[in-house]
Amino acid sequence: MWAELRKWAEQAGEGWRERRAQQCVGEENWVDSRTVYIGHREPPPGTDAYIVQNYPDNRIVSSKYTFWNFIPKNLFEQFRRIANFYFLIIFLVQLIIDTPTSPVTSGLPLFFVITVTAIKQGYEDWLRHKADNAVNRCPVHVIQGGKVVQKQSRKLQVGDIVMTKENETFPCDMVFLSSSSDDGTCFVTTASLDGESSTKTYQAVQDTKALRTEAEVDTLNATIECEQPQPDLYNFVGRINIYHETEEPIARPLGSENVLLRGATLKNTQSIYGVAIYTGMETKMALNYQSKSQKRSAVEKSMNMFLIVYLCILISKALITTILKFTWQSDSVRDEPWFNMKTQAERQRNKFLSSFTDFLAFMVLFNYIIPVSMYVTVEMQKFLGSYFISWDEEMFDNEICEGPIVNTSDLNEELGQVEYVFTDKTGTLTENNMEFIECCIDGHVHVQHSISNGQSFYSNAAIDFIDAPVGIADQERKELFFRALCLCHTVQVKREDETDYQKQHQDGRSSVYISSSPDEIALVEGVKRLGFTFLQVKDNFMELENPEAEIERYELLQILNFDSVRRRMSVIIRSVTGEIILFCKGADLSIFPRVKAGKLDLVRQRVQQNAVEGLRTLCVAYKVLTSEEYDSVHALLQNAKLALQERDRKLAEAYDLIESDLDLLGATAVEDRLQDKAAETVEALQKAGMKVWVLTGDKMETAAATCYACKLFRRSTQLFELTTKRIEEQSLHDVLFDLNRTIIRQSGSLPRDTYSGFSQHDLHDYGLIIDGTTLSLIMKPAENGSSSNYKDLFLEICRNCSGVLCCRMAPLQKAQIVKLIKSSKEHPITLAIGDGANDVSMILEAHVGIGILGKEGRQAARNSDYCIPKFKHLKKLLLVHGHYYYIRIAQLVQYFFYKNVCFIFPQFLYQFFCGFSQQPLYDTAYLTLYNISFTSLPILLYSLMEQHVSIDTLRRNPSLYRDVAKNSLLSWKSFIYWTCLGVFDAVVFFFGAYFIFDNSTMTSNGQLLRANLNMMFGNWTFGTLVFTVLVFTVTLKLALDTHNWTWVNHFVIWGSLLFYIIFSFLWGGIIWPFLNYQRMYYVFMQMLSTGPAWLGIILLITISLLPDVVKKVLCRQLWPTATQKLQDILRQSKKDRVSEFSPLAPPPSSTYTNNIYRSHQQSKSISADSRKVTHTYWAEDDYCNNPSLFDYSGNHYPSNARCIFVPSGLETTV
Repeated sequence: MWAELRKWAEQAGEGWRERRAQQCVGEENWVDSRTVYIGHREPPPGTDAYIVQNYPDNRIVSSKYTFWNFIPKNLFEQFRRIANFYFLIIFLVQLIIDTPTSPVTSGLPLFFVITVTAIKQGYEDWLRHKADNAVNRCPVHVIQGGKVVQKQSRKLQVGDIVMTKENETFPCDMVFLSSSSDDGTCFVTTASLDGESSTKTYQAVQDTKALRTEAEVDTLNATIECEQPQPDLYNFVGRINIYHETEEPIARPLGSENVLLRGATLKNTQSIYGVAIYTGMETKMALNYQSKSQKRSAVEKSMNMFLIVYLCILISKALITTILKFTWQSDSVRDEPWFNMKTQAERQRNKFLSSFTDFLAFMVLFNYIIPVSMYVTVEMQKFLGSYFISWDEEMFDNEICEGPIVNTSDLNEELGQVEYVFTDKTGTLTENNMEFIECCIDGHVHVQHSISNGQSFYSNAAIDFIDAPVGIADQERKELFFRALCLCHTVQVKREDETDYQKQHQDGRSSVYISSSPDEIALVEGVKRLGFTFLQVKDNFMELENPEAEIERYELLQILNFDSVRRRMSVIIRSVTGEIILFCKGADLSIFPRVKAGKLDLVRQRVQQNAVEGLRTLCVAYKVLTSEEYDSVHALLQNAKLALQERDRKLAEAYDLIESDLDLLGATAVEDRLQDKAAETVEALQKAGMKVWVLTGDKMETAAATCYACKLFRRSTQLFELTTKRIEEQSLHDVLFDLNRTIIRQSGSLPRDTYSGFSQHDLHDYGLIIDGTTLSLIMKPAENGSSSNYKDLFLEICRNCSGVLCCRMAPLQKAQIVKLIKSSKEHPITLAIGDGANDVSMILEAHVGIGILGKEGRQAARNSDYCIPKFKHLKKLLLVHGHYYYIRIAQLVQYFFYKNVCFIFPQFLYQFFCGFSQQPLYDTAYLTLYNISFTSLPILLYSLMEQHVSIDTLRRNPSLYRDVAKNSLLSWKSFIYWTCLGVFDAVVFFFGAYFIFDNSTMTSNGQLLRANLNMMFGNWTFGTLVFTVLVFTVTLKLALDTHNWTWVNHFVIWGSLLFYIIFSFLWGGIIWPFLNYQRMYYVFMQMLSTGPAWLGIILLITISLLPDVVKKVLCRQLWPTATQKLQDILRQSKKDRVSEFSPLAPPPSSTYTNNIYRSHQQSKSISADSRKVTHTYWAEDDYCNNPSLFDYSGNHYPSNARCIFVPSGLETTV
């Protein structure tokens, strides 16, 4: 193997030298790489050809507009929205042709929406300009001519050498050259980039870290070859070529540990020097400004479909009235009036043009059926509603001092429609706070105490404590294992004042460990308790203290970093004796196949036992290298690291060759506790009808133990496995068909809930476990190129399982699972929640992505739609906020269409009574202000504050979530009902007013008006009567639907009606100077001066509201929903209250509300503030006649109970 490795290294080295020889003829022109000349120095002759660089300066531009392009660019962006463009066309039609309504009726609402949006966006952009100027003009320190020169940040260029001092922010992305620290390291916080508050350690280039002064740094002659700007914050590929006058150029690899990013802050380091490689809008921070792909909610899709239907209705109305007008005017008697003085030839000419003009005029007349204000209201509702999540104090976490974060408000209502929840395990269901439990060395278990994690081991004979006598060979293996744990990691040791996370020695000395992996910290802390203490890494030497208090030093030669594909990491060290050792630790599946020596079976048995107990395990192995073997390894790694093309693939191949033929030492076990209320949350989500899937990279046994602990699986759950082990025994085809046949046969006869996979009985509760390898086979396309039918079988099996566990998942496979469920025939709404970078792919793939503000960085939070501190907060986010948001916005959308049908359909009916002359029924002011002022504010407040049931009720009754599942409130059935209700009300408005007008009418003084009927009650009076009934009806309809009344609701609803009355009085009582004529003068007052008008308004409003009230009463009595049943229970409990009564007296009628939901545990603890109630003793086995007080089920209590504690809240205890 080593001969093969050496040969490959030589070939790779020759290939690299050939590329270096050809570099001067064009490598700098590669599309995916760039060359940076440090300090703008030309390379020595005979090396690289100097090419004049043209990179952007360091100016940051986050603004969208300039002073010159704001108006045209903003208008272009706003009119890209279909609704705005539609109303623009209507407005232009009103300007071009003779239409029945004034252009003001369409132009003013459109102008209002466009102006408000433009002012808002312009103000926000002005703030961005101010922020950009503040950043671009801040001073930075640049090395020029061996001196420090201060210049503005915007003038920084690629290649400048920048000096940054402590607590300053890096002005650009730069390669770390040297620092004030002797070991060439610096400490950086990246909170502004990825939200991680912990301090990270970065390494200077090995050959430049000795340059400490400005003069020394200025003498550096080197070039950097690196990739073009990429938005990935965590990866970087490059190399630095250092030129010397007498020596050959030196090439060193550059990785993410050598790059300091713009936006990060220097901490605990006096100063550093770096060379700018990416500036301005090419920095990684600026590239991450770009927004993620836009997600659309199911409500938005339904709203667009409804708009298309109403657009078809609009066109149908216009087409029908155009045809009827043409038919009406075909009779010469009904044609144009004689005074137009048109000849017969002129009348026959351009009939098609005349009909088309009439069609456009009718489109304008009926266009209000599509409300432009609905879009504005929906946007405001989503934007303002998102603050209720951010302000929720119950979702604030005191441990991290953070609350929920809303990254997008477009998906608020989607939180109430979730059907599948995909969750990560580590850090999401668990705390990701690891605690070292035990280690197994060659089959012998070493722990500090005989009881670990609160449980005794089953066989003490199998346990070998660390103070037990062992042989010399076993002692050497044990010490080698502990040294491996002390050396095989990337943990950094820091001073007390450099971090908040500290661990204390037993002797009082502080040892502060930081790492990106909590597992590594737990292992280093655990081995410290076993006698081996990791001290520090200094000058590329790792130091540890052995149990004899001796300091051991090991030279760190190579680090083979951990990645999620290999699932292992290695270090190569050299001891003081010159021995070179490779230590490797990783998952059992990634270590066991590479082991050729060691007690594999014993270690595997212990690993499996720990996994069953829910512990996280890592295996440790080693290999001794000769000097020749290490030289080959070094050459191989160096060539792979220097590659600019496909560096990751070449490194993976090199690691695969190096990490082989290992000697297994043992394994470790750490415990990751379940998060607080994680089990309660999972159970609540399942009761709400959601399918919960756990997607993890852990072993099956460990993940299964966690699933049992969080109640995803129960003891009665029958588990089915789709794992590699079973596939080896039986073909995948047979396994899938057997599982499908078994589940369908046993569960097919049981009634199943529509939205949940659970049977209504606990007879058959199924769970499925699948691993990543089997999933790859299921997802693999068939040989003929078509999709495999295994997917359908797999989905059918999962559909009948109460819980699914996917273990050994790669990050990409997590996204594939989510995509598979999304694309199934039911098209369910999916939610993915995770806390780490490996969860980003599934978070982006799901309809709703939730990030946990956890300990694995903020990559998941940055890429999510919503962030929450803990998994337990998901319960309230979905069951309360999601439920409310969906109810509110569904009502908003349906109500807008309903009130506009009520508004326009009388206009359509009126054409049959005015000869299809396009005469408007309403005045221009009413047409303009109906959606803007008279009816907009009540529905906006309703959509922000409505609570049909209380928050506690939703939280304690997760099944209520099913009432709104499957977009039920925006179904076609519901849409048709609201539309028909609007048509019915419109018919009542029109023909009710017509009936009043068609009869004798009394004035206020009782005189009978017949001859002057047309004079007193004309077109505008008729239209005003219809409009008055319309405004009152649609507003009172909303009032009847309101459950949560506050002073704000009262003010807005009754204030809107009052505003309409006051406006009508003013509009009809004053001669407006800017109008050519005032057709509404005195109309409103004259209408209200008649008794029949008052009677008609009251009667028509009552008739309009009656059908909806009757329908709701009947449905509530005959087909009540779960929410309505619970509302009736709560309403009944309010009637059955118990008041305080005198001692030894029977209880009067109940006046106290019993809190039937308070847990039995809570009922045992009685507040000191509660008031006491005494009750007469009952006879033996008497029933309690007050079930609302003691027990809702009416249980009886024997008299010898003497004192009964019941869940009756703080007010009353019995």
